[in-house]
Amino acid sequence: MASTLPSSLRGLLDAGLGFFYPNVCQICHSEPATAHEGYVCARCWCAPAGVCFIKPPFCKLCGLPYEGDITTTFECSNCKEMDLCFQSARAAVAATGLVLEVIHRYKYQRALWFEPFLADLLIRQAAPLVTLQKWDLIVPIPLHSLKRREREFNQAERLAKSLSSATLIPVEARLLKRIEPTKTQTLLTRSERATNVKTAFVMREGCRLNGERIILLDDVLTTGATTSACAKVLRGNGSGEVCVWTVARGL
Repeated sequence: MASTLPSSLRGLLDAGLGFFYPNVCQICHSEPATAHEGYVCARCWCAPAGVCFIKPPFCKLCGLPYEGDITTTFECSNCKEMDLCFQSARAAVAATGLVLEVIHRYKYQRALWFEPFLADLLIRQAAPLVTLQKWDLIVPIPLHSLKRREREFNQAERLAKSLSSATLIPVEARLLKRIEPTKTQTLLTRSERATNVKTAFVMREGCRLNGERIILLDDVLTTGATTSACAKVLRGNGSGEVCVWTVARGL
């Protein structure tokens, strides 16, 4: 699949990573794939467990996709039971199969060569929509300092920079701070997730907002508890509307 990354950046990626990695898909290890494709080949893209872009109908608040012929706007049961603080959340693709494997390897095994693939998915879906409205800042969900030292990077911050390059909306990674080393959300129930992150985020000292419209950026959204906790802090400290964009949506 063609990438949305600029040709100059594609050339640099291919030249630099080509010294270390062969131009072979890092999923199937048989088909050709280059650095600017994130080492994911066209066959894996299009496989039954490959990339599934999220299209309507979906929940108007959290973006959870539904099957069927739903022609009116609606809220899913999760949103009706949660007090979410963002205006809306959207994701590029479903967090299944290929995408889920890539995200896990990217985050937990430091497989950074997948980043162009994930950034491309995000840019394809988010950039045309966010440029239709005036958004002032992209704010990545922060990691706790212990987790950041352990992982050595914040995936949300890196993906935010890619979306910023495509939309010219500046990234501000210094507004929010994660002050509690919370449990991973993966194994928690919906109510446990909300409690786990309820007081995990604060505004950094000295930061001020004056009605800025903000895009919160993360890799995956499931119940929306983490992004809602961040949105609540931003709204309570002077931001305007807050929306959420993620690469993938848990189903």
